[in-house]
Amino acid sequence: MKLIRIAILVVIGINSLKGQTKSINESSYLLIGGIEQWVTIRGNDISKPVILFLHGGPGSTMSQFENTMYGSWEDDFILVNWDQRGAGRTYGRNAPSKLDEKYIQNTPLTVDRMTRDGIELSQYLISHLKKDKIILVGTSWGSILGMEMLLKKPELFKAYLGHSQVVNPSESFKCAYEKTRELSQLAKDSVSLKKLKSLGKPPYKNARSTGQLLRIVKKYERANSTPAPNNWFKIASEYDNEIDAKSRYDGDDYSFCYFAGFEKIGIKSMVLGIDYKRSGLNIKIPIYLIQGEQDILTPKELTKPYFDSITAPLKKYILLPNAAHGHNQAVVDAQFKIAEQITHSK
Repeated sequence: MKLIRIAILVVIGINSLKGQTKSINESSYLLIGGIEQWVTIRGNDISKPVILFLHGGPGSTMSQFENTMYGSWEDDFILVNWDQRGAGRTYGRNAPSKLDEKYIQNTPLTVDRMTRDGIELSQYLISHLKKDKIILVGTSWGSILGMEMLLKKPELFKAYLGHSQVVNPSESFKCAYEKTRELSQLAKDSVSLKKLKSLGKPPYKNARSTGQLLRIVKKYERANSTPAPNNWFKIASEYDNEIDAKSRYDGDDYSFCYFAGFEKIGIKSMVLGIDYKRSGLNIKIPIYLIQGEQDILTPKELTKPYFDSITAPLKKYILLPNAAHGHNQAVVDAQFKIAEQITHSK
């Protein structure tokens, strides 16, 4: 009887071990595209699906924030954040201590190079985490990167979730200018009207003018949408230091020069000519677009006609009434709901 009891306890112990889940928490520099790039991988169960987040900006990294916005997702997914080439810790690892025009001119940033980086990272994740495919989630600039990646290597991805989807950057800025001018007139906002008049209509010859337009865009988006909780953007202690702060700040300036263009130092916008109404109509994987109704920069007037013209195995368009271009609770809730649908789809 004693031997039988021991045998039963051993079987129970083995089954208990089998039931335990293995978590993952990795933060490291990976060699991607010939340079070291910062990648974090977190999840409470390594068997779960993988989501690769593609941040906006291009320099607006997400890895530095406390694990508040997406932390609850870690029970259901493995979450990957990547400081892209020219951003955050990746920028700091590869750039000189002082950002100057010479470095900007001699270190080109291109959509093609960053797309190849993203594909290389995706292939690494599939191999490293033993998955067949991963899920792509792109926001703003990250939606350009996501589109380029899925158009070139659709076999790597189970689905694509675009938030604040860019369709045509040139048209986006023109629409943003007209909308902010209209809103400024309605609000009798003489300061913004004066600035818009001095800027004139886009396109602009320098990143500074683009940045000034974006400040007015954000002002009116904040006024007409529900904000994100303040604690979402609290810097985690590991990143709360002068070195990381400088890397984020300089990387943001460097990458934005290439995003917007800076004619004075001979840099053209790397997104000039992008138009997914021409190059992104045939999507070979499921595609989901989350659109803020108050989004001025990538407005529904551009994204909905584009969505309607897409052919894809599955497509869904989600319009959120109290959201603008950035994240808020409604956006993250919609993203989670879609990610669960993707996971449970065949």
